Amino acid sequence: MKAKRWMWIMWPAFLMAAVLEMLVFAFVDPSEMHWQGQSLSLSREAIYTGAFFIFWMATMLSSALTTLLAMSPFEVNRCPVPEQDRPRECAKNATCDRA
Repeated sequence: MKAKRWMWIMWPAFLMAAVLEMLVFAFVDPSEMHWQGQSLSLSREAIYTGAFFIFWMATMLSSALTTLLAMSPFEVNRCPVPEQDRPRECAKNATCDRA
């Protein structure tokens, strides 16, 4: 289930990062970019790569937040430990169900 959830986060984020990359660099020339008054001393490919990973991380954060907010209260509050291995505090909790 965790692998599936990670794919729900990473794949849409990857696609949106690719779209953002195309949109941004259709209007921005990496060789004309400046940081604090200095031109960047990186190649175009390095700027494209760095920007893609920044876009991917930002959109993964967005997808992860969406996935977290879509979880049911049962998924969030359930006890992940099998019943025989649960601590005493978890066994008393009526909402604590099998994993």
